[in-house]
Amino acid sequence: MSWQSFRERANVWLYHSKEQVLGSFQWLTLVVNLTALSVLAIYYGYDHDAATAASLFDVVKFSFAFYVLHYLLRALYHFHPKTFFMETWAEGAVMTVLLVEGVGDLFFGAPPLEQALSVLMPSFGDFSTFLIQGYLFIAVLMGWMRPESRLPQVKLNPAVIFILSFLLLIGVGTWLLSMPMMTTINGGMPWVDALFTATSATCVTGLMSVDTMTYFTSRGHWVLLALIQLGGLNFIAFGSFLALASKFGVAVKQHDVIEDFVNSESLLGSSGTLGKVVAWCLGIEALGAMALMALWSPDVVFDDWNDRLFSSVFHSVSAFNNAGITLFTDGLAHPWVSTNWLVHWVITLLVFLGALGMVAMFDLFDFSKLRERMAQPWKTISFPAKIALYFSFILVAFGSVAFVLLEWNGTLSGMSGFGKFTTAVFQSVTRTSGFNTVDIGVVSMPMLFLLLILMFIGASSSSTGGGIKTSTLAIVMADVWRTVRGGDHVQIFKRTVNSVLRSRAYSVLLFFLFGNLLGVFVLTLTESELVLSGQSSFFDLAFEHVSAMGTVGLSTGITPLLSSWGKGILAFAMFVGRVGTLTVAFAVGGRTSHSHFKYPEGHTMVG
Repeated sequence: MSWQSFRERANVWLYHSKEQVLGSFQWLTLVVNLTALSVLAIYYGYDHDAATAASLFDVVKFSFAFYVLHYLLRALYHFHPKTFFMETWAEGAVMTVLLVEGVGDLFFGAPPLEQALSVLMPSFGDFSTFLIQGYLFIAVLMGWMRPESRLPQVKLNPAVIFILSFLLLIGVGTWLLSMPMMTTINGGMPWVDALFTATSATCVTGLMSVDTMTYFTSRGHWVLLALIQLGGLNFIAFGSFLALASKFGVAVKQHDVIEDFVNSESLLGSSGTLGKVVAWCLGIEALGAMALMALWSPDVVFDDWNDRLFSSVFHSVSAFNNAGITLFTDGLAHPWVSTNWLVHWVITLLVFLGALGMVAMFDLFDFSKLRERMAQPWKTISFPAKIALYFSFILVAFGSVAFVLLEWNGTLSGMSGFGKFTTAVFQSVTRTSGFNTVDIGVVSMPMLFLLLILMFIGASSSSTGGGIKTSTLAIVMADVWRTVRGGDHVQIFKRTVNSVLRSRAYSVLLFFLFGNLLGVFVLTLTESELVLSGQSSFFDLAFEHVSAMGTVGLSTGITPLLSSWGKGILAFAMFVGRVGTLTVAFAVGGRTSHSHFKYPEGHTMVG
């Protein structure tokens, strides 16, 4: 019997069980992945003796055997195994390495690659932990990237998936931050503070109830970095995930909303949007990290070169994602960096780009767009990019001038001319991020009030910043101007804004107004003793809540003083502020019931 005949008979015999077996293994892969990653988190989060640590790594090693078995089963059930191996050569190479390492560990007591590396680089130390982690992350990543992955095929409403993804990140982050090895205090971080911190990092807000510099260990800092990066990417790439097509069954109305959120072109026809978003984000963050790496002043105390690199990456990621979390006590007002103006400008640029939004960045800096405008000079940037760019510049200019005028003899006193200019621009730009180079608690009340308004407005659409967005401000102002002048149409930059966009803008505006009013009211109930004792004022509570719901992170210094209920309210405000705008957009753009009758028009006085 020839090989071809054997394979044909085998395929016929295996056909009936193929879907059931491979389907079961896809779900089992998810369980094994979560188990292995959880065990790895427990390994780093708690202090273990040598025997326990070895047992934990045995669980991770078992997952490697499962990955190899799953790969071989997929090859067995494939109609053309040779074609399968050719198409999955990279994954096959990883599985071969895992198989060789596993056999070596089983029969010789140590993986061959670990033995070879220990001979070549004896001063490096233990390679076992490093290699096992690397194998695990590569295997999980390759499994997630497979087109037949079961998880992306779960049919849920896109808005539900978006919300659940943030809840999952916050839950995992809370668990990780509460582990004893993540903090410098005995027993680990209290659950309420861990939840608050995880929410702040995931929702890229930046409000902190503890001193990030001294409270967390290096492992805790790594967790914060991961939460900031995943939370920021999750938000700006959400629409790109939806572009991975019909897996979600996106309705036409929802497609319009997603199209506004991410790209001006048809999402259902774009193939590389997700990769483009991730590549741009990581590229900008890498450039920012390199700039910070070179510009830290000698005043900053680093343990070693690795500490300097990590600090650069952390602050670059935090800045571009508008998180506002720093590794310095008192933020960038810390004496080590308070007068390092070049670092301030790097942070300013990263925050501005992150708040500008991917729509505007693609349109402004994409090479194809630049070549197109150079070849056809009459073409200009897109309508959404104009709103994001021009209104961002207007808000930055307004905030900078106001800060100079109101704080000249206050927080700006004693600085050089360039220092005053830098600080004013920095605090105006970082209205969306929560970074501070001065003590916000001593800023004058008029400037705090203007900062509250700027935080309420926030960043641009499809960005990592929060607030009602510059597009909402632009549409509402244009509509008000049309009403005052008695015009027939709402127009911005020689474009007419239709009624659907106006409805969305007013919905978002009312959503944020009502949310902040309700949240501040509840804070006055839970934090009444804080106000009565004179430790805070009503304005401090309002400023804190607007900062939380706008996912900004600026604070007058009362965050650590809040009760558990107060921290819970702000955590909820951060979450709602992060996901709320898009959820409202989906609600407005969702399915509507059409009727064939119309009530008579009503008229009443307004105002």
